[in-house]
Amino acid sequence: MKKDIDFPKVEGVQMVIGRRKNEDSGDYEFHVYLINDNDFSLENVLVNSSGYSKKKEQKTSVLRHYLETMEPKSTAKIELINPDLFSLVNQFWVSYYRGKEVYDKKFVFMPESITEENFQYIDSLEMEGVLHA
Repeated sequence: MKKDIDFPKVEGVQMVIGRRKNEDSGDYEFHVYLINDNDFSLENVLVNSSGYSKKKEQKTSVLRHYLETMEPKSTAKIELINPDLFSLVNQFWVSYYRGKEVYDKKFVFMPESITEENFQYIDSLEMEGVLHA
């Protein structure tokens, strides 16, 4: 069972909700990115995403994304996210292997945390985003 597995501390892995202006419409498009800032590859990466309200009255579908390998110092676009979902708790559960060890971390963007004042320039993505480390 999961409680019987010792998960080492995740370091150097980050989630970002990034934005880029669509040149045709002038509106922002938002995507979720995974950043591997480590000097080693991540293997068998699984990202489980979901959204829900605090009272669990509203919820999104659960989406699962798989990356066989994520190279050192790399980024991966995980999914498109609709700004209407920013009023929900947006949770991304990331699991991966390094060698034979399993690493596991939950990244949670709380409601209304994806706001103008929380955007910063993310060098590795060359865009603005809300960073969760």
